Amino acid sequence: MATHRAPEPRPRDERRGIGELRYAQRFVRAQPGDPRTDLRVRQVLNACYSRVEPTPVARPELLVLVPEVAELLGLAPTPTPELVEVLSGNRVVSGMAPYAACYGGHQFGTWAGQLGDGRAITLGEIESDADPEQPVWELQLKGAGPTPYSRRADGRAVLRSSLRELVCSEAMFHLGVPTTRALSLALTGEDVMRDLLYDGHPRMEPGAIVARVAPSFLRFGSYEIHTSRDDHDTLRRLVAFTLERFYPQYLDGDRLDIPGFFADVARRTAFLISEWMRVGFVHGVMNTDNMSILGLTIDYGPYGWIEPFDHDWTPNITDAHGRRYRFGNQPAIAHWNLAQLARALAPLVDDVAPLQRALDRFPTEYASFHRHSQLRKLGLTGYGHTMAEDDALIASLGALLIATETDMTLFYRRLAQVSMAASFDEAFAILRDAYYAPDEVTPAVRARLADWLAAYAARVAAEELDDLERRRRMDAINPLYVPRNYLVQEVIEATENGDRGAVLELLDVLRRPYDEQPGRERFARKRPEWARHKPGSSMLSCSS
Repeated sequence: MATHRAPEPRPRDERRGIGELRYAQRFVRAQPGDPRTDLRVRQVLNACYSRVEPTPVARPELLVLVPEVAELLGLAPTPTPELVEVLSGNRVVSGMAPYAACYGGHQFGTWAGQLGDGRAITLGEIESDADPEQPVWELQLKGAGPTPYSRRADGRAVLRSSLRELVCSEAMFHLGVPTTRALSLALTGEDVMRDLLYDGHPRMEPGAIVARVAPSFLRFGSYEIHTSRDDHDTLRRLVAFTLERFYPQYLDGDRLDIPGFFADVARRTAFLISEWMRVGFVHGVMNTDNMSILGLTIDYGPYGWIEPFDHDWTPNITDAHGRRYRFGNQPAIAHWNLAQLARALAPLVDDVAPLQRALDRFPTEYASFHRHSQLRKLGLTGYGHTMAEDDALIASLGALLIATETDMTLFYRRLAQVSMAASFDEAFAILRDAYYAPDEVTPAVRARLADWLAAYAARVAAEELDDLERRRRMDAINPLYVPRNYLVQEVIEATENGDRGAVLELLDVLRRPYDEQPGRERFARKRPEWARHKPGSSMLSCSS
């Protein structure tokens, strides 16, 4: 599967202001819309969206404009008063057709009915020739005010969650993980009351709006809602639009190849989850309304990054008891979510057997992607060895990372530095920095690690890899810099206290996650003890 690549920069004189961009209205023109235009919360039937405009804010301040994302849109990277107004929800320019999408979803395994964009408003679709592979981008504001889907909420978002989404979206892109992007972050000048831990202690927090960019924000729940209502006409129109825009190989006139389309979505999802596992990302709330139909990472809520390697860790305090969305369960949840998508698409096929076969292939396809990425993390190709031998090498290392609290990111970077000719003591002297308590590594664990290193060295020798080439390969796939939970929390607190440079520095570090960056070593340190149980650095809620 291909990963994202940055387009070639456009000449500056070809970049335009936000009001000069070319806007399309393909989705709103192709799909049935809500006939009402008021903000009253309601069930929206036989429609894919409701027309709604952002609610203006008091004192907008643009904190961040991401130049690479501006480049994708053909947008000049220099902020203007008009741009600030648009990205804070205070202005809609000609050609935009703002709307909130209607969708449903399974939340924590239970059908939740209609959900929809409760605090997200798509401003419009931007036509851009910056990247020939992606000519149209959807621009969406998150936190721009109420919509008919806001239920009991205010449609706003706080700086804390908005900054986290901006940072992680861009970090994932530069890591090579399929993702939505973030164009900007703006303060609203208005405070919002939120209960961070859902423990009855709400407080006022600064409001903020993040501008998100993606080819589409369609998700599994976009299709589930219509099937749940037996609205097969709207379902078919939405699927036909999806195929025409994003999966044209499965569209032949009026004939929709639903099994082929579903199998493609399943493959993209399998690859996506394998990439999450590669870099140690935990989504935290893998409801079906948070699963992209394009196989992108979407809706960054209470996400987290594996620091101590632990398959049972979840960053979502709401999930603390059942741990449904824990790190190690993400592949199984993706499979379950795909089953719900298959059920949603089933009314459009005469025979569900091909859908079932595609669904049944998911575990094998995921296992293949995962095995390949885990071997690459070790600098290996697997050539000349069986899948069982590969899986045994990978699984035994995972067990060792769990046996003694180990920072996954640092372990792989340190392993790349270990010479295959080194003694165990020499190797352990390099690896010890990845352990949270290296002096507590027991003799039994040391013996197991020695055996694993010997087996690994034999594999390296079988592939005729020298230390230099092995390190080059490993450093190209194992990041040194990731948006560690405590680092992002430190930036949130600094920004709340008036520091406007902290988030820019972190974003700049994360642009080159695989490269050594002298002077920025502090961004690659493992989690300090003070952050182990600190809110925001350990677990989070869905609170926006």
